Amino acid sequence: MTSLTRRLAHRAVHAAWRRIDRWGEIVPGTTAAARFGTFGPGTAIGFPTATIMNPERIHLGADTLVGRQVTLSVGYGLGDTHAPARALVVGDRCVIGARCTITAHESIRIGDAVWFGQDVFVSDASHGYADPDTPIGEQFGTHQPVEIGSGTWIGHGAIVLPGARIGRQVVVAAGSVVRGEIPDHCVVAGTPARIVRRLEPGVGWVGHQGDVRPVSAGLAALGGLTDLELAELTGP
Repeated sequence: MTSLTRRLAHRAVHAAWRRIDRWGEIVPGTTAAARFGTFGPGTAIGFPTATIMNPERIHLGADTLVGRQVTLSVGYGLGDTHAPARALVVGDRCVIGARCTITAHESIRIGDAVWFGQDVFVSDASHGYADPDTPIGEQFGTHQPVEIGSGTWIGHGAIVLPGARIGRQVVVAAGSVVRGEIPDHCVVAGTPARIVRRLEPGVGWVGHQGDVRPVSAGLAALGGLTDLELAELTGP
């Protein structure tokens, strides 16, 4: 194959992929979008998807972007009639990064303007282990609803465990494992995630060692973790 032929073939392949990428998107007006319980205007799910299971029980708000190879799943199998009609609800103006997995069995609620990095995992159920003679994978755990408040950022590779209730305007650091209750306006990090900085009205953003960062408006309102904070979280 000559150099010119290779260039032409390369151009043709990428042009075809761009068309497939565009035509494969799930957007309002498509047959796939119509299968959802709610599919808001301006919302799009990137192509290819990973798994979309029982979409009639999934509700997506307006202007929400779901990345490629994302799993949105409700129930334990196709046509699961025991799952609630609104098992998975995602608000307006959300961003769900590539390869994220959100699997609901009873209730996962995600507020407005919540952004996920890539490879985030969220579930409201796990497996039991009480019966020593039954394989763990066959022991279904209890359902524990998950809530993620509006304006929150979930960093790359974070895991949100069953029963987690994350407040509004929370930063979850990359790779964190979140369980339990997380209050509004704080930064959490680690495994399990714990608060490393929180907003104190009239004072500022206060770190766990008492250092204070000022409150500011706009994109620079909250900086990342300091080297010391990261060292303490990842140390022995």
